[in-house]
Formats: sequence, structure tokens, C-alpha cells
Amino acid sequence: MPARPALITVMDRAVRKAAPRLRRDFGEVSALQVSRKGPSDFVSNADRATEETLVEILSQARPDWGFVLEEGEDIRGRNDNERWIIDPLDGTSNFLHSIPHFAISIGAEIHGEIRAACVYQPLTDEFFWAEKGKGAFLHNQRLRVSARRELGDALLATGIPFRGHGNFEAFDRQLQAVAPNVAGIRRFGSAALDLAWVAAGRFDGFWETDLNYWDIAAGVLIVREAGGFVTDYRGSDRKVMAGEVIAANNHLHSKLHKLLAGAQRQG
Repeated sequence: MPARPALITVMDRAVRKAAPRLRRDFGEVSALQVSRKGPSDFVSNADRATEETLVEILSQARPDWGFVLEEGEDIRGRNDNERWIIDPLDGTSNFLHSIPHFAISIGAEIHGEIRAACVYQPLTDEFFWAEKGKGAFLHNQRLRVSARRELGDALLATGIPFRGHGNFEAFDRQLQAVAPNVAGIRRFGSAALDLAWVAAGRFDGFWETDLNYWDIAAGVLIVREAGGFVTDYRGSDRKVMAGEVIAANNHLHSKLHKLLAGAQRQG
């Protein structure tokens, strides 16, 4: 059983403090679907309340650290080299529609590099975590990416453009390039969980673009510490944290990258 690093212990405490409110609010969303006001404001409040709880607990443990936040303005810490990267509710649309697939994502950035991270699913109580150079885990179980070698056997995850977000034509080219070569493609609606599931071997790979830093900061480290490869569409690190991601094991990554790079050149 691995010893929990100090940063992971702090994250664990924070997400478990925030989770009961999210679980309670999730149970209320379905009742709002038929209300005149609708659930959107309610979910936005759930986002903000979760973020406030996370900031409170993390600040108590690391008072000098700053924050990069999805909902609120970034908070500058007394130490510019250490900050938390937080997505309090990755999968907001799922939450909004009473779909039980969403997560809290936290990355600990030190000197510009994510050194520790967690993705927590409040409804299933699954706590995925990693520390750089020390491996990735689900609770106390070591994670490894899948060992599949052929795209024809692979189940992949992705994100799909939607109203006001993403390039529909580019995604159509990607889908036409990838879909005929794989066993299946899923769009579950939470990039943080998609990446955690790649690390756990549930998905064999993942690709998406136009993501935010807080969507992927934790998941990228978890995949890499589970033995996976994560690059941008050019096969480098340059655009990964800018939201362009291909993640898979070493056998599948180059094949998936080849298909996506070819689709991108057609644009």
C-alpha cells in the first residue's frame, strides 16, 4: 500500500469536504428540470460553492500558494512558484441533466510543472491520484494504462464540439479518420474523468482539443504516471496544457497520432 504524499493528503481532505454538498445538490437538480427558473443558476451556484470550499481547505494547508480557478478570478499567492489548478465540477452539463458522471479535478503546480494531482468522482467515491515520478493510483491500487496494441481492438474517448464551442469541420475530419479504425468511440462529457479512465485502462485512448488548463492539468499527470503517453496533435508537449491532447499507451499513441495528424493536414 503506497504512502500518501503530503500534497495528495491535502487534496483528499479538500475534495471530501466539498463532495457532500455536490452530492446533495446533484440530488436536487432533477427536481429543478421542470421548474420555471430551471437548473442553470442552481448548478452555477454548486460550482462556486464547491470551488470556495476547495480554496478554503487548500489555503489552510498551503497558505502561501496561489490558485488558477475555473469559476472565480485567479488568486495570486505569496509564492509565485506554487499554485493549485482547480476545476470544481468537470462535467457541468452532465450535472445539469442529472447524469452521474462528473468530477473534481485538482493539480498542484510547482515551478510551472504539475507535480501532484487528483481527480475525484463524488458519486462513486473514486479518488484517482498521482505524484510525479511515483506512479498513479485509484485509492491505494496502482494504475496502468491498457496493454492493447491494435487500434481495431481499442475503445477511445473524445469530446464533441457543441454550440459556441469547437471546430465542427475539424472534428468531422478527425472522426472520419479515427472511427473506421477502432472498436468504438465514447463521449462521456468529462475530460478529467476520461483521462483518469485512460490511466485505469478503461479507455485505451483519448483525444480532444479546445480544452482548458483546469480540465486536463490533473488528468495528464495521472495518465503519464500510469505509463501512458500524452502529446499534442504534433506529437510534442508544446500545446498539451493549452488544451490539445492525445493520450494512449505507447503502442496505440503513435497510431492514433498518425490518424489525427493526417486529419489536421486536410484542413
